[in-house]
Parts: sequence; structure tokens; C-alpha cells
Amino acid sequence: MARGWYLKSRPEGMPTLDNFEQRPLPLPLLEPGMVRVRNFWLSVDPYMRPRMTEAKSYVASYALDAPLDGGAVGEVVESRADGFSPGDLVSHRFGWRDEAAAPAEAFTKLPASGLPPQAYLNTLGMIGATAYFGLLRVAEAKAGETMFVSAAAGAVGSTVVQIAKVKGMRVVGSAGGPEKCALVRELGADAAVDYKSPGLLADKLAAAAPEGIDVYFENVGGEHLDAALAQAREGARFAICGLIGAYNSTEPVALRNLFRIIAARIRIQGFLVSDFRDHFSDFQRDMGLWMAQGRISGRETVMDGLEAMPMAFLALFSGRNTGKMLVRL
Repeated sequence: MARGWYLKSRPEGMPTLDNFEQRPLPLPLLEPGMVRVRNFWLSVDPYMRPRMTEAKSYVASYALDAPLDGGAVGEVVESRADGFSPGDLVSHRFGWRDEAAAPAEAFTKLPASGLPPQAYLNTLGMIGATAYFGLLRVAEAKAGETMFVSAAAGAVGSTVVQIAKVKGMRVVGSAGGPEKCALVRELGADAAVDYKSPGLLADKLAAAAPEGIDVYFENVGGEHLDAALAQAREGARFAICGLIGAYNSTEPVALRNLFRIIAARIRIQGFLVSDFRDHFSDFQRDMGLWMAQGRISGRETVMDGLEAMPMAFLALFSGRNTGKMLVRL
């Protein structure tokens, strides 16, 4: 019997393990045109937190007492569909569980690239595409400009740092603690700001980018966004990818530097990676080349076993991940 994680109750503020429950997961009978997959890798992502509420969003809320889902990579173990054979590696959206059975259209065969399969949940998947399109299409980043990225040691942020350096930018990344800041510099950033160290983040950013920033890639919100507004140059572009700092907050965050949007004519644009689905071939071509050249690599934090899934998810909000958080089955 397959097993999966269910949303037992909706979190209020920071989620706890009590909000989740592992249960048997009945799989449908394999009809013609369907495949059954055993999962090897499960994706753990911040966007899953807003889905645990009933608030209106760009993606449907998780239902109570229903299986959770998310990105996953697995192996076909049984197929009644043309084009899929046992042993094929596939990516799909039936995460938070050890097995899945569904129509073949729900699965994408992975190419024989020689790369680890989990790369398709990281730099060659949604993570890499989010960084690529957010930086290059939304923020229209250019060589010689200065970029600031929050959560620069995280999955998307660490990829943004590397793409920006490939494109010839000066990069300032924010991360929590000396170890993560060292990683951000190792990735190629010209400066790393430790938001956990004493002092105002705005002052630290001003010291790291005294001439201001042209581009801000936002993953956190709150104080980070306020600091970026304060340091933005005229015509700066902000790509708003995520606001993880506010996902578990029950209090509104005041921004003291909102007036800078007008004074500096800042363009602020939120985006979803799905906005660019028609251009994924561009991303796959460029990212594949940069990875083959050794110019971009994916960082991972891995927890083992299906039972670790909620703990891995909660770890995102305490900064315990470096790069992409994954669960290995």
C-alpha cells in the first residue's frame, strides 16, 4: 500500500508537525493510458505554505484530509501507456507520497542528460526556470548592473547569484549567518550581507552597494524589501518571486521607504514561472549549456525517508536549508 502525507489541519502562524498526518494512500487501478511510479525524490518548496490556507491565490489551496502534492521525480514501475516503460525516469506533481498512479499526461520523461535526476527539481526544473525568467525577463538584468538578491543561499537565490555572474553583473546577496554568507561568496557574489548580524539591514546593504542597486530579486519581503527600496537607483527593477518572511506572519509589515517607488521610478513586478511556459526551450538550452560548462551548479539539502517530509518543510522557515531542500526516498 502506498503512503502519503495529508493536511490534517490548517496552520495558524508557523506550521507544526501536528498539522500533518501520514496515512495509507489508495492508488487507482491502472487503466489503459495510465502509469504507476515509485518516487525517489520529493521537492520541498516555500510556495506550499500559502496553499495550506484558504486564502485566494494563484494556485488552489490544499484540501483538508486530502493528500498533499508537489514536485517529484520517480521511476515507472508499471505502464499501460504508449511511450512509457518500466525503468523510465519521470518528473511529476504527485509529491508528498512514495508512489503515484495517474494518466500518462501527468508525467514527463527525463532526458538522458547524464545529470542526477534531482536536478530536474532544482536548476533544470522550476527552481532554475524561476531564477532565469525572473532575473532576465522580469527584471531585464544587464551586464554591468548591480543586483541585490534576498535568500541568496536558498534554492532560487543561489541560482540567481550564478546566472547574474554569468551575465556580467555585480551581485550582492543576503543570507543568514557567516557560513551561508561564505557560500554566497563562493557562488560568485561580490558581497554578502548577513541579515542576522547586529545592525540595520538597510545600512549593511548601503555599505555593500554604496552606489545603489539596479535590480532586486525578492524572495523574502519585509525588511529586505524596505532596504532594497532605500538603495534603489533611478529606474531600478524589482522581480517579486516570493515573500517567505511573511508566509507565517499574522501581523502586517510596514515599509518605511515606499515613497522611493515614485522618487526613483522603480518598477515592481510579481511573476509566476508559468507565465513563461512558451519560452521554456530558451531556459533549457541556456541552463543546460551553463551547467555543462561548469558555470552553474545546484546546491542541495537532503533529508531521507518519507517520514521526513513535514520536518523538511518546516526547516525552510528556520533557514536550515542551503540551496534546494529535497527529500530522498
